[in-house]
Amino acid sequence: MSENIFHRNEKIEQSIVTTPIRKIIDGISQAITENNTSEIEQLLKPLNPAETADIMDALPTEVRRQLIEHIPEGLDGEVLLHMGEGAAIELVESMDADALQTATESMDTADVVELLDEVLPKEAADELLDSMDQQRRKRIELNLRYDEDTAGRLMHTDAITVRADITVEVVQRYLRRHEKIPEDTTALIVVDRENYYQGSITVLNLFLQPAASLIADIMEDDWRTLDPNMPEQEVARSFENHDWFSAPVVDKNGYFLGRIVVDDVIDTIRDEADRAMLAPVGLDEDEDLFAPMLPSAQRRSVWLALNLATAFLASWVIGLFEATLEQVVALAVLMPIVASMGGIAGSQTLTLTIRGLAMGQIADSNTAWLLRKEIGIGMLNGMLWSVVVAIITYFWFASVKIALVIGAALTLNMLAAALAGILVPLTLDRMKIDPALSGAVVLTTVTDVVGFMSFLGLATLFLL
Repeated sequence: MSENIFHRNEKIEQSIVTTPIRKIIDGISQAITENNTSEIEQLLKPLNPAETADIMDALPTEVRRQLIEHIPEGLDGEVLLHMGEGAAIELVESMDADALQTATESMDTADVVELLDEVLPKEAADELLDSMDQQRRKRIELNLRYDEDTAGRLMHTDAITVRADITVEVVQRYLRRHEKIPEDTTALIVVDRENYYQGSITVLNLFLQPAASLIADIMEDDWRTLDPNMPEQEVARSFENHDWFSAPVVDKNGYFLGRIVVDDVIDTIRDEADRAMLAPVGLDEDEDLFAPMLPSAQRRSVWLALNLATAFLASWVIGLFEATLEQVVALAVLMPIVASMGGIAGSQTLTLTIRGLAMGQIADSNTAWLLRKEIGIGMLNGMLWSVVVAIITYFWFASVKIALVIGAALTLNMLAAALAGILVPLTLDRMKIDPALSGAVVLTTVTDVVGFMSFLGLATLFLL
């Protein structure tokens, strides 16, 4: 009997997991149109907060607001946390203080801090803090002491701590008295009476040891710790390098502050991947696909205006050689080749450099070597492809001079592209400007201007 129930539940769970999100979106949209509350609740019931957030992100603004009213037991704060920032802010604006307090009651402190940072307007954030009990507010304010995108903001302050001079049996009894332990608790933190970090013990190891064993004898005192001011990217690399599930955060004096769990690190890695994909075209990683038309158009216009300015700059350079183009029409046909090849070569270097910066691989000691390497690659590829392009040009236009001019210009532009591909992101990084956001625009401007200037300038000197 129990075996049959197990298999039946397993099939139900499998059907929930394998339901395509598109079908759920279509079903909810239709149910909202028909005002079918029971169908909406049935579709939402098996979803966790992250899955519900995916559904909310995939609906237009007015439908999201209708859907809130049908979410069982109200909107969970974790749903807002998993939603895109733009969509979450829109929903928060339609919620009152009591609804926000109810939505965040079951959230741990690190998640509430993220909600305060990224979603809630200042007035709503202040109201939410005022509504909390003193202990919970104190924990959250500890996170808020540290800068955004650091380990201090990411850490959970609800870790279970024990002392080294007690036995395994005492700790086990202590844990049994808890109705609920913090989520993702894979290890207990060992501290002294003043809360200074001494070591850690995994939950699995705790239950495998004899009851009379002292924590001091079985704890691991060589665990790596994280500084609260460490950037999130370095935290993610530490988790990747050490295969951690969680890690303690301590200050410079060894005082235990909290813990970071792998779930938060995965979110950081995902956000960084989204940012790396969207930033080069001027979009935020939390860009709302279903946001209203006018705000979306406004956000995109800023980047289009910047690109238009750089395009006019390249056009102005071409205009300087109007007389040359009028006399040698072939140059107008060949001109895009020089800029395009330089742009591709520069983009390769730019992408690798930005990746190296993000992973912490580029330091002062290896920058010069990397610069020499990229110059060498630019020269080699420039000479190789200039020969190929020159040969094709000769057979196309039957002109040795035009073939030599485009070959020389291509070599110069690919060399400039290699230099720009590494110097632009390094310079922007030193200026505390995100190279992923503006590096591509600067690089494109350099390769267009240098490409047109070198090609048309050489043509003016040697063909006229």
